[in-house]
Amino acid sequence: MHQEIAPVTKRLEVSQKTLSLEFISPEIASTATPGQFVNIKVDRSAGPLLRRPMSICDVEGERVTILFNVVGRGTSILARTMPGESIDVLGPLGHGFNLTEDFDLAIMMAGGLGVAPFPFLTRELKRKQKNIVTLVGARTEKQLAIDGLENVLVATDDGSRGFRGTVVDLVRTKLSQYSALRSRLFSCGPTAMLKALQELISTTDIKCDVSLETPMA
Repeated sequence: MHQEIAPVTKRLEVSQKTLSLEFISPEIASTATPGQFVNIKVDRSAGPLLRRPMSICDVEGERVTILFNVVGRGTSILARTMPGESIDVLGPLGHGFNLTEDFDLAIMMAGGLGVAPFPFLTRELKRKQKNIVTLVGARTEKQLAIDGLENVLVATDDGSRGFRGTVVDLVRTKLSQYSALRSRLFSCGPTAMLKALQELISTTDIKCDVSLETPMA
């Protein structure tokens, strides 16, 4: 774990109220694994007091990228950070995805901002020469963030793009196909989605890694 004041090198509006920030941190970049996160102090003043946990979205060289929704005071402050400024970062934290077991097909399933850790995971899986399929769900097309992903299948609640319904419903239509292969599923998203996924996957032999998004002080 490492703490530093890291310079921001890129800010990008990815989709509706979703932004990415890239910062330079050789120490975090060299030790992070897919599925880990960083804790960011969004303001150097007294408040907001607590750091904000952000999944590591991608790592390339010494550059680390995070992806986040603008939902409250803390993320609104972070969203105003521009290239040339810096952020107070602590990381990498948490347990990464289990990539040591043998499998042929990696199934990545994300709901909403649960897509955040998957560009980094995609990069590592491609390095390991794994087959990849990515299923991403969102309320509407405008909320999709799919850059850096491979073989993407989309589900939207309103049917504005791809499959009409939830991403769990989309997985259900593919389950027999995936069950016939040596598959491992990696998932991140809202608690309700993860519970529905648990019920669905429990009827198969597919092993599943879940990244939890619950904030902790």
